Amino acid sequence: MDPDIHMLDANNFDAFLKENRVVLVDFWAPWCMPCQMQGRILEAAKAEVPEGVQVAKVNVDVNPSLAQRFGVRGIPQLYLFVDGRPVEGWTGLTRADTLIPRMKDFL
Repeated sequence: MDPDIHMLDANNFDAFLKENRVVLVDFWAPWCMPCQMQGRILEAAKAEVPEGVQVAKVNVDVNPSLAQRFGVRGIPQLYLFVDGRPVEGWTGLTRADTLIPRMKDFL
């Protein structure tokens, strides 16, 4: 896993969002092929991610309480959090050219 993409779980999720103003969270599962493709998109786009935005992943198989908390019904599910609150979400494979401009909007 890319060191610039943080792995979150029920123990560190809230603290990580509190410590970082803008966070893109990818809710995924290792068996999900579109999720694996989404991960590759995020890794390839890391140079385009604006400074000040953190990218993180939550494995929904290991953290079902987080998936339930945010109403994740399909994966990959991405949420953009600002100041700890979700401001926008995308279900399904989402291109970097959709995500990057929205990240910039909240800086």
